[in-house]
Order: sequence, then C-alpha cells, then structure tokens
Amino acid sequence: MKKIEANSLNQAYEDAATLFECSVTELTIEVVQRPSNGFLGLFKKPAIIVAVKNSTSEREKEQKPKTTQVKKEHIEKKKVEEKKIVEEKKIEEKENLSPVILNDTIMPASFVSDQDDDDDLGDALDYTADYDDEYDETHEEESSGVNIQNIAKEVDRDINKLFKLTCFSIEKVEVSAYDNETLLVEFKGDDAALLIGKEGYRYKALSYMIFNWINSKYEVQLRLEIAEFLQNQEESIGRYLESVYENVDRDGRAQTKILDGVLVQIALKELRLKYPQKYVVIRSTRDGLKYIIINDYYNN
Repeated sequence: MKKIEANSLNQAYEDAATLFECSVTELTIEVVQRPSNGFLGLFKKPAIIVAVKNSTSEREKEQKPKTTQVKKEHIEKKKVEEKKIVEEKKIEEKENLSPVILNDTIMPASFVSDQDDDDDLGDALDYTADYDDEYDETHEEESSGVNIQNIAKEVDRDINKLFKLTCFSIEKVEVSAYDNETLLVEFKGDDAALLIGKEGYRYKALSYMIFNWINSKYEVQLRLEIAEFLQNQEESIGRYLESVYENVDRDGRAQTKILDGVLVQIALKELRLKYPQKYVVIRSTRDGLKYIIINDYYNN
C-alpha cells in the first residue's frame, strides 16, 4: 500500500500506475483528499490517494474465470472502476474550471486574446445586430436616481473595516464617485501589488466579489484600481486600438480582437468617443467571448 500526492487526481492515478508498473484498473485506490485551488492562492491542497496493487492470484482468477458468472463479475468490476475514474476526472475539472463572469469587472488571466489581427470571427458576421443598446438605455434609467456620493461614503466605511482584518500592508482604501453610476475603488500601499496576483487572477477575484456586493446592494458599477494596474491596461488597449482606427478610416468598418472583462468596456468607450456617428456595439461569440464591431448605421 502506497500513499501518493499530486496536483490533481488524474496525475495521482498515473503516478500510482507508474509506481506499481501496471494499469490503473489493476489497482485498488482510495481517495484520501481531493485537490483544492484554495482562495486567492491560499490554502491550496494537493490530491492524496492510497493505492494497492491487486494480488497475482486475484488477477489470474479474473483473467481465467472458471465459470460464466466469474467472467460477468470481472467485467462488471472493471466497468465500475473505469466509471469511477471518469467521474473523479469530471469532478476535478469542475473544481479547476475558472468561473465565467459576465459583468463589467476584469475576468480571465489573459486580457487580450493572442489571435492574429487578421483573424476573422466568421464569414457571416452581422454588422447590423444590436444587443447592447437596450441594456444601455435601461441601465441609464435605473441609475438616474442613485445618490452616488452617499453610496461612496458607505462603501468606503465598510470596505476599510473589512481590509483592516487582512495581513496585507495597504493604505486606507479610497472610494469615490467615478461618474453618476460608477464607484472608483483604489488600493495603494506596500503590499497593494500582491492583490493583483500572477496574470491578474487575484485582481479578477477581488473585483468580482466587490462588484457583486455593490451592484446587488446599490445597483452601481465598479472601477477597481490596484497599484496602477487598471491604468496600465487602459494604456495597453489604447495602443491596440490604433490599428483598429486605421482599419475604420480605410474601410469604414472594423472589428476588434476578443477582449476580456473590463477591457471590452474600455475599448467600447474609446471607440464611441472616436466615432460618435458610427454604429459601435459589443457582440458575443457562441462561446460567450466578447468583441466590438464598428460600422455605419443602415437606413431602412
């Protein structure tokens, strides 16, 4: 009997098979601990299993059954073990899957997709479809009566009370009104950059939690700035949009790459300011990925 640790259950199964020099189906495996990604990179747990190889006599008995009943039991046992492995893999994949966040906060690890500039999202791209205009109008109506200054004071009090309990060395969190429907939350201090995380994964998690808090309670949007991280992203998207401007000026229309999270909102704002007389709207692929199209309005 051997105890095996690995980053995932799948890897643990493979390590066990390698250690015993046999197939996984020839092992009796007990899962001691399932893997966990933890929270914000903390409390991460590895997968732990205990494996033992079936005895030679048992394998021979399974391989050379003397009766039809023994054959049937062997086949059933093998099917159950294989089904168990498949289910374990599915559970692990669900635990490791990053949540899809359909709001205005930063989302995944990569901020702009690495697809080629000339990569088309489809031959039948509909430049006339409009799926965001209705949202824009209703959103403005809902937020028109919001007292953003009072909300900023209340959020400022509550968020500073929360972050006093953390181990990070950060200054007082500053909360102010960015516009009539958006709060600007700024983190500064020696450890502020630690809240961003590798490829922005902590920024993503933090912005998701704060957004869902203030949006569900106060119905306002979030602009989260941590150690000039958002400012750097805005500068990055500004440089990227230069090539989009060239395409619009040359062809009269264009589309952006796939953009993640807050970048699609930044790009939308910049493009609408640049081309107020054109049709600029966010579109989604079948997988829920977002990009922006720019075209002329069509008159019926």
